Amino acid sequence: MNAPQLSEEEDKLPHSHWAEPPQVLLNRLLVKVESVLLGKQDVIRHTLIALLAGGHVLLEDVPGVGKTMLAQAFARVVGGDFKRIQFTSDMLPADVIGGVVWDARSSELVFRPGPIMANVVLADEINRTSPRTQSALLEAMEERRISIEGKTRRLPVPFMLIATQNPLSFEGTNTLPEAQLDRFMMRLSIGYPAAAEEKKLLEQYADRKRVEPERLRPVIATEEWLQMQAEARQTHMHPALIEYMVQVAAVTRRAPEVLLGLSPRALRDWLRAAQASAYVDGRGYAIPDDVLATAEAVLPHRLAMRYVASSNAPDALTVIKRAVREVPWPAAAVGVSAAQGAGRRR
Repeated sequence: MNAPQLSEEEDKLPHSHWAEPPQVLLNRLLVKVESVLLGKQDVIRHTLIALLAGGHVLLEDVPGVGKTMLAQAFARVVGGDFKRIQFTSDMLPADVIGGVVWDARSSELVFRPGPIMANVVLADEINRTSPRTQSALLEAMEERRISIEGKTRRLPVPFMLIATQNPLSFEGTNTLPEAQLDRFMMRLSIGYPAAAEEKKLLEQYADRKRVEPERLRPVIATEEWLQMQAEARQTHMHPALIEYMVQVAAVTRRAPEVLLGLSPRALRDWLRAAQASAYVDGRGYAIPDDVLATAEAVLPHRLAMRYVASSNAPDALTVIKRAVREVPWPAAAVGVSAAQGAGRRR
């Protein structure tokens, strides 16, 4: 079956006004970040896709594998105002979003913005603070605004949150509530480096040639990033791809192991991630490969699993893999780069 016919406007990305194709700039951005976090191209690409799609990223892994380094590197190359919040057990919501304080010089109450008022915010070890302080991020993550003393204030544009957390088995951690997990477009794990990359890392430190995130310079301006985000959302999604995504969500909601299946917000984020994946590859239309390549990063953390006292009980990732594999593609989607789509599902 032939691929669906796209109009000339849909097939071409609207970047005639760019001095060079946006994909060249994005590839340059990836190379810069890869110079800091060696051998983790997949994680770096997924982070780029999530941020380009307007989402937030949760990096979960053991200490010392580069979570904070990855977040700092992206903050530097994207440009804009960058703030870091080191979460601790004694933090209060006002330490994150700011508050109204008395100004003795003007003899009036004034708003003092918190570190959330930035273009790129690194929430380091987010699960080390209390649920009360964690909840201060809910409105900011979804509505891009904060409410203080009955007054709503908009966050800077663009606004991107990159959070890190240690595994919940670590002492002094608090589980993120389902409502907050659902606001992260992707939940990623970096993992230990391969032996070759780890050797190269040590050689860089030994030779004093290590590139630290603080030394990276912006690759794109804030205005360019906003334009890329707008163009990515114009990526054409064939109705058959959307039908497939809806069917995957329906399977998760009927699965006996699942208490809460995929939410409409999860599907929206999946669609946005697929569009951004196509945009990074220089296409004005998404293919099955874009849908499948982003599923495991976008969907598993949205599921609430039932407790089953068995070591053989499937986890959320297993449920997503099973749904993606078992849901048949609509006939109209088969021609949308069928070979690549089939390759991802095997």
